[in-house]
Amino acid sequence: MNFDLLVIGDVNPDVVIGPVDQPVAFGQRERLVQHGSLVLGGSAAIMACGAARLGLSVAFAGRVGDDPAGAFVRTALSDRGVNVDAITVDRDSSTPLTTILTSGDDRAILTSPGCMPLISADDVPRSLLRSVRHVHAASFYLLPQLAASLAALFKEAKGAKATTSLDPNDDPADRWDRMVLDPVLRVTDFFFPNAAEASALTGHPSVPDAAGILARRGPLVVVKNGAQGALAHNGSSVTTAKALKVETVDAVGAGDSFDAGYVAAVLNGCGRERALAVATACGSLSTRAAGGTTAQADWDLAVESASR
Repeated sequence: MNFDLLVIGDVNPDVVIGPVDQPVAFGQRERLVQHGSLVLGGSAAIMACGAARLGLSVAFAGRVGDDPAGAFVRTALSDRGVNVDAITVDRDSSTPLTTILTSGDDRAILTSPGCMPLISADDVPRSLLRSVRHVHAASFYLLPQLAASLAALFKEAKGAKATTSLDPNDDPADRWDRMVLDPVLRVTDFFFPNAAEASALTGHPSVPDAAGILARRGPLVVVKNGAQGALAHNGSSVTTAKALKVETVDAVGAGDSFDAGYVAAVLNGCGRERALAVATACGSLSTRAAGGTTAQADWDLAVESASR
């Protein structure tokens, strides 16, 4: 079976709790919050679900443990229309677990990585890699084995006429290693950092300038900037889009829904400006409910919202 999109990367349960007044108090103090939910998490998983919701046929490649958490996320992906045949079940390690504390548009994330660092190129069936229209990878700095081989994977996908995209997500070590990233950027069509990540990767506080620096390394750089919207930089010109005004419950996974919107728009034939508007609408709309997948838009809603 051929798919529109192959997503490679992280998948785990998220326990989303909030809003939490800052700072978090220790000393065995208990605090009540308004919302709590157990939802599907992982940047790659949320992006895959968003793309499936937008009408793409999606396959997922990654790794989970042979445990209840792994069964939960495989079922959650499958229920949302994502093919899970290429998820490796690791009988010697556990599924990653994440707790997210929300506070307005901000959040603190605590992750037990489990088998996440073991995800590698060996978890990606080559027949699947060569039979899709687009390949997306996420959580670059959380997946060291995959990061080391991602340039070769993307090069192989592009040799089979697929386009490619990457969302780096945060680097918990705060090193932002260019030696590993730059070879990947040279074979990446769309690079999806948020504003903080773009600045960390370049050392430049200006989002447009940071995007331009990254774009000169190869890809179209599409930067997510929360309530400020988003911009796309091709190395010489900038396109911008405003965020939608919605009643935000939490912003978990908004950037991943944005990524899904951009990829779906491109695969549906949209140009850069239209794709950016659709992606921004998808990111904004996803914040209307707790967790990353509950409020993801379908294609009609995304296009309608992007046209307002």
